[in-house]
Amino acid sequence: MIQPNDFKEKKIVVIDGLNQSINDIKIGNNNIRLYREGKCVDQITCCSVICLFIIGEATVTTKLINTCQQYGISIFFLNQSLKYYGEINSKAEGNYLLRQKQYHLTDDKCLEISKKIIKNKIINQLQTIQSKKDINVDSCQNLNELLGVEGSSANNYFQILFKDIGWYRRSPQTREDIPNFLLDIGYSFLFNYVDSILRIFGFDTYKGIYHQLFFQRKSLSCDLMEPMRVLIDKQIVKSYHLKQINEKDFGFKNGSFFFKKYEYSKKYRNIFLKAISDKKDDIYQYIYGFYRYMMNSQKYNFPNFKPC
Repeated sequence: MIQPNDFKEKKIVVIDGLNQSINDIKIGNNNIRLYREGKCVDQITCCSVICLFIIGEATVTTKLINTCQQYGISIFFLNQSLKYYGEINSKAEGNYLLRQKQYHLTDDKCLEISKKIIKNKIINQLQTIQSKKDINVDSCQNLNELLGVEGSSANNYFQILFKDIGWYRRSPQTREDIPNFLLDIGYSFLFNYVDSILRIFGFDTYKGIYHQLFFQRKSLSCDLMEPMRVLIDKQIVKSYHLKQINEKDFGFKNGSFFFKKYEYSKKYRNIFLKAISDKKDDIYQYIYGFYRYMMNSQKYNFPNFKPC
């Protein structure tokens, strides 16, 4: 298991395979090396990588996959629109003690943990919009009630936070407007990043607590990213204020928005990756705290994620 001090040196690495000659990604002397037209154009030591995003076309070797597994590096594949379509995950499936604890959580314990996660999320939202409104999480008697409180809070939060950028509603995966399109991209990067760290500890990320079991959904990763979503929300507002978001970068077809050029997708991708990288230590400490709590809730308190 990676330790906090070691994690500080870890980086998110992105390899662009769009508008480039075909990329070959190989291993040499424990370095991840990028080749174009047979020539090595860049490299980075495996010791400093936590996850690798490959966008567009590229070829990878079995040696690369094996070495990434050894170093705890997860690999994610995205298309031109930065939509995730595949992965090769680093995981520690041998941590059976942790998984036993996951699988044997009682309904009452799941509700208790879910309340902590959503309370943390709502507090972060309220602090972001500088609201002192009371939240009613502790009185929820089941997950459905908790879901209702979360949804009501989120609706008010987005209306206030995005009031100056033409906000209508949150509509995941529809790309019906630019803010929703950007939220989907930012959340996707955050989700994959959280998932890669959870797997380092040996969690079964399909076994959620607040998000229940659903076919092919990594419910635990959905759970743990909830308090962190404000990182993406705040970055979008900041980018609008800095004039980094330009409506001319986007096209609209068949009811959804898309990037007109690859250069535009690269710009927005880098914006979100920097927002995540700037808080990578806090993200790791939160997940590390969750791991310790799951292993011994009598000794360790449930962690809180603070975006500021």
